[in-house]
Amino acid sequence: MSADTLSAGPPQIPLWIDGKPQPASAQRFGEVFDPARGVAIRLTPLCEAQDVERAVSAAARAFPAWRDTPPLRRARILMRFRELLEADKENLARLVSEEHGKTLEDAMGSVTRGIEVVEFVLGIPHLLKGEFAENVGSGVDCVSLRQPLGVCAGITPFNFPVMVPMWMFPVAIACGNTFVLKPSEKVPSASLRMAELLNEAGLPPGVFNVLHGDRVVVDALLTHPLVKAVSFVGSTPVARHVYETGTRAGKRVQALGGAKNHAVVLTDADLDFTADALIGAAYGSAGERCMAISAVVAVGTAGDALVARLKSKAAAIRVGPGCAPGVGMGPVISAPHRAKVAGYVAQGVKEGAELVLDGRGLSVPGGEQGFFLGPTLFDRVRPEMAIYRDEIFGPVLVVLRAATLDEAIAMVNANPYGNGTAIFTRDGAAARRFRNEIEVGMVGVNVPIPVPMAFFSFGGWKSSLFGDLHVHGPDGVRFYTRGKVVTSRWPESAAPAPGLNMPTLG
Repeated sequence: MSADTLSAGPPQIPLWIDGKPQPASAQRFGEVFDPARGVAIRLTPLCEAQDVERAVSAAARAFPAWRDTPPLRRARILMRFRELLEADKENLARLVSEEHGKTLEDAMGSVTRGIEVVEFVLGIPHLLKGEFAENVGSGVDCVSLRQPLGVCAGITPFNFPVMVPMWMFPVAIACGNTFVLKPSEKVPSASLRMAELLNEAGLPPGVFNVLHGDRVVVDALLTHPLVKAVSFVGSTPVARHVYETGTRAGKRVQALGGAKNHAVVLTDADLDFTADALIGAAYGSAGERCMAISAVVAVGTAGDALVARLKSKAAAIRVGPGCAPGVGMGPVISAPHRAKVAGYVAQGVKEGAELVLDGRGLSVPGGEQGFFLGPTLFDRVRPEMAIYRDEIFGPVLVVLRAATLDEAIAMVNANPYGNGTAIFTRDGAAARRFRNEIEVGMVGVNVPIPVPMAFFSFGGWKSSLFGDLHVHGPDGVRFYTRGKVVTSRWPESAAPAPGLNMPTLG
């Protein structure tokens, strides 16, 4: 949408630069939809390079003073931010539900998981402590330091407008960096609200900035000489582009990509418990989670009984607006995405999978224009089928069959993605073997969505992660700092000058 098509209608979302809301110089705009009603409720500016320059320059100006602010004072500001987040949780969840479509309860849970990262970095004075060794040589001491990088950028997806940004910017800011956030243009409002809360908490102007836009902004951040590090969460093709472009420009990059998360169900599993767990993992947030279980591998004789339970429970899910009481699943993010997911369902039927439950054609009273698609379940899916190979990112669960645990492990390990996985069993030896042999970054044992707590780090393997360090937790602190080692000697009297040989300190 260009500027000349704008009229009195949905309000425009501002940028946040240098501690205050500011208009964009953009001549292009994107529509922000309420997915439950299918109507545009806001307009997002699609920023140009000059807007990126304004935000990065503000962050660069703020960096020296923020870097020199003692970590304890940084932590106190973030402590006030955490208190404000707690008081504003319901409002943030409402913004998430309104622009993404997920239920209020689900949105509230994601806000809580974001707040947990803020709680983790309140201990930043301890987390930044280096090591000290006295008298490593005669009169020589050695100390290691961790120091901030400078301006950091975060590029985040539409499905978690609060939680995923808070995987990044609280850690970066606590470590002494300044930050430019580029949220998804589909869900911009929560980022602006967090910027307001940071300002209210006392964060100095320029330390946190928000830009809106599309690939123009992404590529400008990836190549800007003042941006030192980039964090990204999104699809694998874009993650690869972000990693390759950013590292080519000399930046530190962590880029989390797509997923095809498997749950392996053994014959000794409690099938009622397992089915309940898989329903939530597959259809929560309409399947628009990078940690959603989208493929089940039923081992041995577990398949028929499990599929029957999954069908019954999925059919009972109430689909509707995320803000409505009693609703278990909301709409998907957009009309094009709904069409894409429905296309995968049609392809699955064409390729010969057994369509157990069809979510296409769902009608929600009062939401006829909304982007709704009901829970969909396939059985007897084969690895060569598109509904298994591709990340669908919608409410589609596929069931494959395996004769043995060996076959199930081989199937998971052959998949190009390695984000999350789970096993359901009462057999401790089988679970231990699965945990050790599976080539996936996050593993659950009778836990369907094994998202680590904030004091661990989140990240996958293979095509689910580009870069060496995961987000938040200890890896987050390492990513947003760089190490320095200082070796010092303070001689009491004149000492002989060092020779030309390799120095030793003994």
